[in-house]
Amino acid sequence: MQTLSPRHVKTDEALRLGVESGWYATKVSGTFVSGPHESEGDCRRKIDEIQPPPVKKKR
Repeated sequence: MQTLSPRHVKTDEALRLGVESGWYATKVSGTFVSGPHESEGDCRRKIDEIQPPPVKKKR
């Protein structure tokens, strides 16, 4: 699975792309996976739902 990262899309770019302004979870390629979210924190929580952090193995 690809790593997702938060990205803020401002109003001018949102108009050009035909999307709402806000925070989006994106792939490395720039493809939007989810959003818009109201804050970076909300976006990061959604990324963690979609792609949970790896579980560390106990030794």
